[in-house]
Amino acid sequence: MAHDETDRLLSLLSDSKDDFVAQWVRTVTSTLAGRVTPAEIQQDLGELYEALMRALREGGLATRNEAYGEVRSMLTELSRTRARQGFSPTETAIGVFALKEVLEPALSGTAEVTAYLQFARVLDDLGLYTVEAHAKTREEIISAQAEQLLELSTPVVKLWNGVVGVPLVGTLDSARTQVVMEKLLQSLLDQNATHAIVDITGVPSVDTQVAQHLLKTVVAARMMGAECTISGIRPQIAQTIVALGIEFGDITTKATLADALRHALQQIEQNNAAEAGIGGPA
Repeated sequence: MAHDETDRLLSLLSDSKDDFVAQWVRTVTSTLAGRVTPAEIQQDLGELYEALMRALREGGLATRNEAYGEVRSMLTELSRTRARQGFSPTETAIGVFALKEVLEPALSGTAEVTAYLQFARVLDDLGLYTVEAHAKTREEIISAQAEQLLELSTPVVKLWNGVVGVPLVGTLDSARTQVVMEKLLQSLLDQNATHAIVDITGVPSVDTQVAQHLLKTVVAARMMGAECTISGIRPQIAQTIVALGIEFGDITTKATLADALRHALQQIEQNNAAEAGIGGPA
């Protein structure tokens, strides 16, 4: 765009600022179906309009120019807000594209048509930027929700004094193993537990990778001074383990959680009896 056309565009945007912003707010408010108040939209778009004029004045039409840094930051924050409010990327981008509809009648004269067309490309670029920012925010939200679900899917429960259990349900992968290990070790410390039971009744299948994850968890618990038992070894799981040649070594395994708890209580009784015998009279 020539310098004089830029000046005319900026002059028009400045002289009719209040009218343009008011029309922009009305247009966007109607597309958001009352889910955001006009006052909020007025503030967001009013500030964005001012930032856009400053960017045009300092950087022209090059939207990747540093002059558009403030505009991009505002669009990023707007996109994040809309994503958290449940709006789609299209609804978010339309908020930017709506300014084109507002400006078209004022810039459609012969003298300003070139300016309008080139400025429309600026708005297109900025609209696409909101889509990118919105998508990134949605990915972050989904990732955070996945982490929360991961936390909820790996509870560590107190089964008895000195005994904690981890009932696993679903697939056991590296990320989940890390969460299980961290929560189990913290629970052992907090409850001063000496026995841990990892129940895999809800794990659909056990392969070499799952077995390795289980072994890592058991080793970590042992390093905290706790005896660890794996329960939930169903017949088909046992056959798979044997067929794969997986070695659990000296790790105690039981068919059911009840069997594992009974074993842990027997171990505690034996330890208590041994300590009493050592400390008693000769």
